[in-house]
Amino acid sequence: MTELKYLNKYLLKYKRHLFWGIVFVIISTVFQIIPAELVRRSIDLVTDDIVVYRSFEGLTLQDNFFRVFALSLVMYAGLILLMALLRGFFLYLVRQTLIVMSRHIEYDLKNEIFDHYQTLPLSFYRRNNTGDLMNRISEDVGRVRMYLGPVIMYGLQLITLFLILIPYMFSKNPTLTWYAIIPLPFLSVGIYLVNNMVERRSEEIQKSQSKLSTFVQEAFSGIRVIKSFNRENESIKNFSEESDNYKKESLKLTRIQSLFFPLMTGLIGLSIILTVYAGSREVINTGLPISYIAEFIIYVNLLTWPVASLGLTSSLLQRAEASQKRINEFLKTQNTITSDKNLVREIKGKVEFKNVSFTYPDTGIQALKNVSFVINPGESLAIIGTTGSGKSTVSNLIARLYDAREGEVLIDDIPIEDYNLHSLRTQLGSVPQDVFLFSDTIYNNIGFGLSESDNEKITRAAKDADVYDNIMAFPQGFETRIGERGITLSGGQKQRVSIARAIVREPKILILDDALSAVDTKTENTILNSMRRIMQNRTSVIISHRVSSAKLAHKIVVLVDGQIVEEGTHIGLIRKGGIYKDLYRKQIETEKESALENVS
Repeated sequence: MTELKYLNKYLLKYKRHLFWGIVFVIISTVFQIIPAELVRRSIDLVTDDIVVYRSFEGLTLQDNFFRVFALSLVMYAGLILLMALLRGFFLYLVRQTLIVMSRHIEYDLKNEIFDHYQTLPLSFYRRNNTGDLMNRISEDVGRVRMYLGPVIMYGLQLITLFLILIPYMFSKNPTLTWYAIIPLPFLSVGIYLVNNMVERRSEEIQKSQSKLSTFVQEAFSGIRVIKSFNRENESIKNFSEESDNYKKESLKLTRIQSLFFPLMTGLIGLSIILTVYAGSREVINTGLPISYIAEFIIYVNLLTWPVASLGLTSSLLQRAEASQKRINEFLKTQNTITSDKNLVREIKGKVEFKNVSFTYPDTGIQALKNVSFVINPGESLAIIGTTGSGKSTVSNLIARLYDAREGEVLIDDIPIEDYNLHSLRTQLGSVPQDVFLFSDTIYNNIGFGLSESDNEKITRAAKDADVYDNIMAFPQGFETRIGERGITLSGGQKQRVSIARAIVREPKILILDDALSAVDTKTENTILNSMRRIMQNRTSVIISHRVSSAKLAHKIVVLVDGQIVEEGTHIGLIRKGGIYKDLYRKQIETEKESALENVS
């Protein structure tokens, strides 16, 4: 239970729930044991008084005796019923304390994991896939909750029952006690082994179900491609194979689960047989009242489920230990993007790269090699290059999603590592290359970065990004819900909404990372004309593979394989006749060809 020690802080936090849970378990156990004693006494009452009752046959005294006799039996029955009701009430309180405690801890643990996720750097998410991250906050936490709830509850019930009942049984009759408990350890071990086999099969079923779900999701998502290539029959065949595999794994699990109840009932029956056998010998040899046999049979039944649950809880405990180990691995992952000085100040917007080289730690790919440039406050820089040239890495370093391994990144002549991360990023506006919009209204997506909604700012940002008319064309306008990842919008509309989301914050530094790649030339020119006004008195970094986007910038740098090969103004680079001019000429020719095709 080394890994589960991490949860002790939560058990301490909810110590009141744990304390009262233990109290209620003890009380419910007492009310669980008492009825067996009452049953024995009621049987003794019948066996002792039946002879007396028959001796009064033919006398009026028999009726009076029967009334007293029946009243005593009703009293015992009422007491047994009362004990059952009291036990049920306190078992309810047990669940209202221990199970409720486990739900509270589950809630706290999920929040802790999610909060920790938010603090981790981008490199962490590049190393780990989304499914694994989700499993640790859902499935793994759910398994841990089984330890905090059922395992603790059943464990306490087992310990309490053994501490109270076993000594009590030995005080009554040691011989009967030994015979009654002999099969119980075998029951616990047997259930433990069966449950482990069930768990292994369950994991195989989960893997098979995951494959089946993934296949179905891909089939539905790609139904247009499947129909276009006339692959429906192959898709059905593959689904049948995956479904058949799932069926086979499920049948294996069912065969193993079928061992559970026969094993349990068989060993319980053996305990009862041994109890009856030993009790009969005691009745014959020592004159033990026969009611003791009935009492001990009840005790055997009382011990059965707690002992059986020992095997179950052992398996649940193993699963919780494994899951908490996986959770701890992530919780122990530290954020490497930190600030010692935590400088909080309003930035002016000067950005400087000094001999910056950067290699992605997870892939080992060197993205930048000895890059140096300066952007003064209010100026703009365009970074032009083909795919894989290192353009997006520059934006990642300015936003401090990564730290440069060699060289320095300075903001207002201060190392970027000195700034408080929250303070720095609130003064940045970024439009990423891979646009992500939330499944929410357009209004909330544009106002995502605002501390409080502002209709005027959001409307102005939509107009500046040239998406206002598109929004107002929707029946619900800004209240239109755009679906998962903005699926209801076109590529160009998504990019323009993303631009509006960045500029609504009125950032000191604006980063456009290939923000116009999904719009046509006409829309691009419209947005660029709007951007001229937006970029005034604001430091801007325009990252693009299109030369046309670079015209707005005061200065242009051309990246090739992570190195700056050319820099200067648009006109200066055209006159120079290098790589930039070649890119510009090719794009002009492509645009002309597209225009001719549209005319024809």
